Amino acid sequence: MGLRNIVNIPKYKYSARVIMKWLWRAWKGNRLQATLNALIGIMLVVISLAQVWAVQHAIDVAAGAQEGNIYWAVGIMGFFIICEFAMHISSIWVKNILGIKAQNRMQQQMLDRILRSEWHGKENRHSGDVLNRLEFDVNAVVHFLTETLPNTLSVLLMFLGSFFYLFSMDKMLAVVIVAALPIFISLSRLYVGQMRKLTRQVRDSDSKVQSVLQETIQNRMLIKTLESDDAMVDKLEDTQSELRKNVVKRTRFSVFSNLILNFGFALGYLFAFLWASLRMIDNTLTFGGMTAFLQLVGKIQGPARNLTQLVPAFVSVFTAAERLMELEENPLEEQGEPIEIKAPCGVRLTNVSYAYNKADGNVIDKLDFDFYPGSCTAILGETGAGKTTLIRLILALLRPSDGKIEIYNSRKSKELSPRLRCNFVYVPQGNTLMSGSIRDNLRLGRLDATDEEMYEALRAACADFVQELPDGLDTSCSESGGGLSEGQAQRIAIARALLRNRSVMLFDEATSALDPETEKQLLHNILAHHDKTIIFITHRPAVVDYCDQTLKINRLVNSE
Repeated sequence: MGLRNIVNIPKYKYSARVIMKWLWRAWKGNRLQATLNALIGIMLVVISLAQVWAVQHAIDVAAGAQEGNIYWAVGIMGFFIICEFAMHISSIWVKNILGIKAQNRMQQQMLDRILRSEWHGKENRHSGDVLNRLEFDVNAVVHFLTETLPNTLSVLLMFLGSFFYLFSMDKMLAVVIVAALPIFISLSRLYVGQMRKLTRQVRDSDSKVQSVLQETIQNRMLIKTLESDDAMVDKLEDTQSELRKNVVKRTRFSVFSNLILNFGFALGYLFAFLWASLRMIDNTLTFGGMTAFLQLVGKIQGPARNLTQLVPAFVSVFTAAERLMELEENPLEEQGEPIEIKAPCGVRLTNVSYAYNKADGNVIDKLDFDFYPGSCTAILGETGAGKTTLIRLILALLRPSDGKIEIYNSRKSKELSPRLRCNFVYVPQGNTLMSGSIRDNLRLGRLDATDEEMYEALRAACADFVQELPDGLDTSCSESGGGLSEGQAQRIAIARALLRNRSVMLFDEATSALDPETEKQLLHNILAHHDKTIIFITHRPAVVDYCDQTLKINRLVNSE
């Protein structure tokens, strides 16, 4: 049984080579900051080694071991100190200004990748977990690429520069000081494996905590009405307890590893001090030379210590990269320019079947139907029969397991794909407003819409009340349209859809929160021009009365 099995180090989803390739691609967008940090680090190495010489020179001048002017010697020391201050200030500016830009850019790229990927109807990760990855894991990757790696170059230069400086003064001491490094390097692989396992456990536990917090805040009203406050706090305590246990395990391993490492460095420093003291006794080393000795030993051990700290940095970034790579596992939807079909157009289903997974069987089974151009159709069926699934198929969010779905007009027909989604507008069930102003929400329908066009869409959606609000279109809404009633939020969502103005309109229980009179007026406004193909998912008799045809979907026995 190998040592790897004894300490229970698991195999990983992605190999180190695959992760390194991913990190290389991520680094390409952060070259400027990485290069500037590397240059600043190199300058700091040069200044630091120059300071060692300046201190040695000043001490030897003061002790009379070397000729020179003490004022000039101290002035040179001051010059290098000022240069060091300037480099540190530059480093802070680069970190704070370019660092936040790099983090924002990577978050945008990851979010864009998620939004453009295929959607399978059932999310396998909690939104709190995804947010945790987009915040903390992105920050870990960006910090490593833009700061840790460039700083590693300066650390290596400091190590080599200090080693050769010391080597020029005492060959044997220089060799002895670095002789223990191969031993630490040989143990690093074992350390990486165990630390990577423990770090992954901590990061996953942290995601669970954020998921519980987010879900509790989102459903605060439900929790209060069910009087489940204590239950949710207890649930948070359970997930936090799991996080604490994993942090304790990682900390124990880290402390033990660092104790062994620091013990080795301490022995090296004590040996160097003793060696320098013996040389002073033998008058083969000046006081300034001993000071330089000890400074150089520190500057060798410091970089060596920093290089060993690269191991947990690599562990952290490998864990973060792995978690971000998991967000990219879903393949991208078909990309390209949107394909617009001239109105009026219809949607035709031919022998369409769909199953979310094989075990549950088909939700839609061999369905044939024609939503012909200019028609108004009501889709009816009991809960769980597959009505919403059908809408997702029509919107090309899902692909049929069998059969095909086409969008067509009098001149051509095309099988549905994401590039044809530009011909549709959709109003989902429930409150779908986002935080921001009413104007912000309406602009999601069309970014270049004028105020006049927005008010026209609001009137058609029976949302004239917006004009009477003190701030009109600039009225602020909190999360999920907070501050508005369900009916008001629903009508604004319909206005947003009307503003988008596409050939095929899909409404999923979009009038459920409206009173009968408002619903009747709204339907009259929507259907007045007969220039759209309209599809309603509904249980409301008033909606069915306005439709030209109905599609009844029955719940399949094998889909229960």
